[in-house]
Amino acid sequence: MANFEQVDIEEVKSYWDKRPCNIRHSMKPIGSREYFDEVEARKYKVEPHIPIFARFDQWRDKKVLEIGCGIGTDTINFARAGAEVVAIDLSTSSIELAKKRAQVFGLEDKISFYNTNSEQLSQTVPIEPFDLIYSFGVIHHSPHPELILKELKKYVKPGTTLKVMVYYKFSWKVLWIICTYGFGRFWKYKELAARYSEAQTGCPVTYIYSKNEGKKLLQAMGAKMVSVEVDHIFPYSIPEYKEYRYVKKWYFRILPTGCYRWLERVFGWHLLLTARF
Repeated sequence: MANFEQVDIEEVKSYWDKRPCNIRHSMKPIGSREYFDEVEARKYKVEPHIPIFARFDQWRDKKVLEIGCGIGTDTINFARAGAEVVAIDLSTSSIELAKKRAQVFGLEDKISFYNTNSEQLSQTVPIEPFDLIYSFGVIHHSPHPELILKELKKYVKPGTTLKVMVYYKFSWKVLWIICTYGFGRFWKYKELAARYSEAQTGCPVTYIYSKNEGKKLLQAMGAKMVSVEVDHIFPYSIPEYKEYRYVKKWYFRILPTGCYRWLERVFGWHLLLTARF
């Protein structure tokens, strides 16, 4: 039985330090402009709903707090759009690369980086109100997501928007993991989903949520829900994808685009939560 609350945060840090998210999205020299451009292009090709969800241009001249910036793809786009960004990540490797990205694109003055545990955010990051608190695919990898949200409440003001993506329990991805790796053992879905949730197997913590569970997570902060949506099914064959080729699995190739989009909106892996204070 998965007991993520007992996982040491250092184990989570070690996992992401070994392979920061999206670090293999390009074969160009890591840290070069070409590398970062290819990482961004590949990320948004596979996950085109991210810019729609983030609405980067909406935050011009606003203050954005990003929890779990990774190697800085979304971070840079908030800064490019004119936002003042405070970016947090537990992984030292990720933060170092995100800082390099900011330097490459001349945006160091728009972004403040903190390499810290968001469960104890206020011990490191000065408390001030933000217009947007954004976290895409991050808090579900922390042993205590509720502690992160408790900390985030210190950084809100009336009108603050909260945008959070967590993984969706009733998704195609979870079903695929259970059938492919679990041989139909549905009762082990929590352990299986954690182990195979990421490209690098063995993620120490991965919580998955129903729509109601996701809503309750944010409502516990006192936030009012604005929208709850589901999106994203990865349609590509993994062996070809690793070779930077986009070949869809046969059953997705024959599926009409409208049907595929319907499937994503019902059984997508990403649970997109927007709330406001």
